[in-house]
Amino acid sequence: MATDNRPLSPHIGIYRWQISMVMSILHRLTGVWLSLGTVALIYWLIAVAAGPDAYAAAHTLFGSWFGQILMWTWAFSLFYHLCNGIRHLFWDAGQGFEIRTFYISGYGVWIISTVLTVLAILFVYMHGSPP
Repeated sequence: MATDNRPLSPHIGIYRWQISMVMSILHRLTGVWLSLGTVALIYWLIAVAAGPDAYAAAHTLFGSWFGQILMWTWAFSLFYHLCNGIRHLFWDAGQGFEIRTFYISGYGVWIISTVLTVLAILFVYMHGSPP
């Protein structure tokens, strides 16, 4: 019997990329990224409690260009995960499965997440310096 080199089950390399696939993968990735952000938040809280020198080190890290990129990607992840989670709640209630609604809600999650991130950035920079 000849051996087949085909995959045993469909995988990401076979499927044509669709918004549902991208949003599902991104939902998982933002969840992981938010977990790492929680570790960073814990580091910052420990630095605050440890005294001025430790806080200054944390402030330097999170105030750097690299730290700012981390902060804003965490902000986007938070808003994306929140909005997409709300979308999933509607699905759990049996709503939003029509193709048109599915695409509108998908693009809506992207737009609302981006708008909320920009508003958060503006709020932080208008009301004081970032960390």
